[in-house]
Amino acid sequence: MTDAAGRWREQLGGWGVPAHITEGVADSPWEHQVGTFARRADQALALGAEDGPSMARAREALAPTGTVLDIGAGAGASSLPLAPQMTELIAVDTNEAMLAALRARTSVPTTAIVGRWPDIADDTPAADVVVCHHIAYNVPDLAELARQLTAHARRRVVMELTNTHPMAVLNPLWERLHGLERPTGPTAADAAAVLAEAGLDVHEERRPRPVGPAHPDFGALVAGTARRLCVPAERFGELAQGLLDLGVDPTDPRDLNSTADGPMELVTLWWDVRNLLPA
Repeated sequence: MTDAAGRWREQLGGWGVPAHITEGVADSPWEHQVGTFARRADQALALGAEDGPSMARAREALAPTGTVLDIGAGAGASSLPLAPQMTELIAVDTNEAMLAALRARTSVPTTAIVGRWPDIADDTPAADVVVCHHIAYNVPDLAELARQLTAHARRRVVMELTNTHPMAVLNPLWERLHGLERPTGPTAADAAAVLAEAGLDVHEERRPRPVGPAHPDFGALVAGTARRLCVPAERFGELAQGLLDLGVDPTDPRDLNSTADGPMELVTLWWDVRNLLPA
């Protein structure tokens, strides 16, 4: 394994949660809630395809029209705003309920494929533009992910991720509630290094992360954060106080990484398909 790819894999490996913590709760910290992703999709649709460099780079590659393959599509936040230029959407996600939420939000002809990428890459059609937002930190072999994305794109690949691991913002709560010190890496800079090492001519653009959609109420934020932190219901009060101490406004309950003064940026990494990875 090459140097950048090895560092990426090693740093991701540090994000595992000890068994004695996961065994204390019923819900997996790695399972995503459809409602959260649906709110993000609705926010993205309201902002439209003019919102930020990720949309801009996809939109210019689609001109005048084209097909889109959305890997890790969720409820469609990364692809549905491109609807005015999309002739077809191919959406891939491991969660069938997420894909149902996506299909409920679009009139574009859509093929939904349930499965994990790149395991199902051989069964997935190519498209003019491939978008892949916010799954890089779940993929130990980032170079293989990029190779398969490139192989399925006829014009361009657009990847988006946060500048730091999206769960790093919860590190103070892991230490407070579990006495567990969490990693800080890898970062988007590490991702860019892996892609460059793999032979891609990657372009990078950054912007502050927009304020994310609010939860229905403070209790919903506490419950959602508890799932991420493997906190049982009897400790919700401790978690709620921890969120308040970190500056969460209970009258406007948003994730810690989605506040106006949060530390996160959105990073767009994009490349054209003439720069194919070597076989």
